[in-house]
Amino acid sequence: MEYAQALAKIHALERFGIKPGLERVRAFCAALGDPQRRLRCIHVAGTNGKGSTSAMLAGILQAAGYKTGLYTSPYVLDFRERMQIDGQMIPKGDLARWAARGFALAANLPEAITEFEFVTGLAFAWFAEQKCDCVVLETGLGGRWDATNIIEASLCSVITKISLDHTQVLGNTVEEIAAEKCGILKPGCAVIACCEQPPQAYNVIQETAARLGCPLVIPNERECAILAADPGGSSALLAGLRVRVPFAGAHMCRNALTCVTSARLLGSLGALELPEAAIAAGIAAARLPARMELLCAEPPVLLDGGHNPDAGQALAALLRQFWPGRHILVLCGMMADKDIGAYLKHIVPLASVFVACRPAGVRAMETDKLLAAAAQAGAGEARAIDEPVAAARAVLALQAEDPGAVLVVCGSFFLAGELRAIFMAKCTERV
Repeated sequence: MEYAQALAKIHALERFGIKPGLERVRAFCAALGDPQRRLRCIHVAGTNGKGSTSAMLAGILQAAGYKTGLYTSPYVLDFRERMQIDGQMIPKGDLARWAARGFALAANLPEAITEFEFVTGLAFAWFAEQKCDCVVLETGLGGRWDATNIIEASLCSVITKISLDHTQVLGNTVEEIAAEKCGILKPGCAVIACCEQPPQAYNVIQETAARLGCPLVIPNERECAILAADPGGSSALLAGLRVRVPFAGAHMCRNALTCVTSARLLGSLGALELPEAAIAAGIAAARLPARMELLCAEPPVLLDGGHNPDAGQALAALLRQFWPGRHILVLCGMMADKDIGAYLKHIVPLASVFVACRPAGVRAMETDKLLAAAAQAGAGEARAIDEPVAAARAVLALQAEDPGAVLVVCGSFFLAGELRAIFMAKCTERV
């Protein structure tokens, strides 16, 4: 099976959607030889900050000399971003080889599996084959019924900030969503929770940890001191350790504090040896596209795939902090199943011009509906340009006319993936 054929067959599994339950992925992994049982995992769940936290944790392990697997979603530029070892994506040949084997085995299962279940099984198999020392395992959706949750134990569980998202699947309250995220906790396994939690989420985390006998550590937010900040990241003192956090925003420093706390806990438990120098170096080396990513410093071009209310609030705070008083050009495209109004209320008031477009995919919101939601959020000058590439060219032309303006591309990782290369090329021309 060629790589392109394998990728097409994997994406075709989308038609099975999201199905609660672990029976299918357990059966698939059993057919693969239960590779997950040969892995030592750090399991990460939460609403916001999962990706950056997972990337920084993987960076710490790698800096400490461990062969480190990283499983994340969604991808932005290349499907293979979802499976990495020591920062390198799975080779196309390996993915095609494991996909061929996986489809042959899946054909004999009693029930069709979903795309995420299939890819999770392949990731476990590849990590085990490559004899990873440790794997940072990011949940896809929720926790309790997430395909990654077939692991029987973890070195530790990490819960990042919990807020409202995917309410149609996970529940309508913070408590319900927190209960789903806490489904990754394993009896007796340590858990670290981000210091920036709603009180309702803290209560659920504490109750679940106590019930399962899990040692619980919550970092002290007062131990997160930002020494200097710029749109590309921050220098911070995190529980006494000076660190360069390579992601912009105070919330990213709090995520990094979670990673420092997790690494020290794993060291104190004797699970891993993670020197302070490796912790600082690993965090500083972490990279993720489309997480408030500054593609160009002047004139500024910022790319962010965040799409829920917390993400909108964080993006708005960043814009106010670093570019007060400047015109802001917003190019936005979103998925129809997101809380669009709650996201836009943070972004729209800052926009001098708001341009709506429609990202690829059947779940994408139509531009007229996005424009109507922007108008309801108080948009002034706003327009719709359906096709993302045409919309990108339009906002670049607007910035050329107003070089002091900040250009923000936001609302969806799908949109970020479609347009990042275009904006990168333009920023390269300007250098």
